[in-house]
Amino acid sequence: MSFAAIRKRAASRKGGEDALATLLPPVADNAMVARLGDDRILSTMANRVFSAGFVWSVIEQKWPGFEEAFLGFDPKRLLFQPDEFWHDLAGDKRIVRNPQKIKSVRENAIFVDRISSEHGGFGRYLAEWPADNQVGLMAWLGKNGSRLGGNTGQYFLRWIGWDGFIVSRDFAAALRDAGLDIAESPTSKKDLAAIQAQLNSWKAETGLPYLHLSRILAMSIGENHSAESLRDYMGE
Repeated sequence: MSFAAIRKRAASRKGGEDALATLLPPVADNAMVARLGDDRILSTMANRVFSAGFVWSVIEQKWPGFEEAFLGFDPKRLLFQPDEFWHDLAGDKRIVRNPQKIKSVRENAIFVDRISSEHGGFGRYLAEWPADNQVGLMAWLGKNGSRLGGNTGQYFLRWIGWDGFIVSRDFAAALRDAGLDIAESPTSKKDLAAIQAQLNSWKAETGLPYLHLSRILAMSIGENHSAESLRDYMGE
C-alpha cells in the first residue's frame, strides 16, 4: 500500500488535510539533539522511566521536585553522591518513591557520563546515529541503559527531539492493515527490522520525517480521537 492512501484515510478521519496538518508537530532536527546538555538527557531519561506504567500528568506535576531531588540531573554531581544520598531518596516526598526507578537514575548517570566522555556529549552521539536505523539505537539503549528498553526508549528519543517512531497499538495495527507481516504487539528483532524497512521505504517515497509517518499511521486506524483531544494529549 502506498503511504498516500494511508494519509488520505487519516485526513478523512480528522476532518481533512488541513486538520491533519495541525496534528503534526514541527519536524524534528537530530542535529539539535547534539546541543543538549547531559543533564537534560538524563532528566528526560528519568522522566520517561518514572512515567512508564504511571499516570504521566502526576509525574509532570511533580517534576520540579524531581529536578531538585536529583540535583538538576547533573551526571557528574550525582556520581559524587554517597550511597546514603540514594537511600534517602526512597523516602523523599518530592518524587515518586520507587527504589528500582531511583536506582536507574544512578545507573543512567554512569551511562550518560561514560558515553559523553567518549564522544564529546551524549546528545552528540545520538545525533550522529543513522536516522534510518532507529531499531539499532533502541537495541543499544536497551542493552546499555537502565530501564530504557521497549517503549520507554522510544519515548525518550521522541521527548529529546530525535526524529523517530513509536510502536503504539494503532501504529502496529496500521502497518498490519497495510500488509506488513508483523505481530499485533511487535517486539521481536524480525518484526522491528520489518517496521524499520517499511518506514525507510515510505520516507523515501514521501520525504516525510519518521515522526510524521508514525503519527499519521497511528491516526489512520483504531479509535478516532478528536483533533482537540489529541492536541490536549500532546500538550499542544
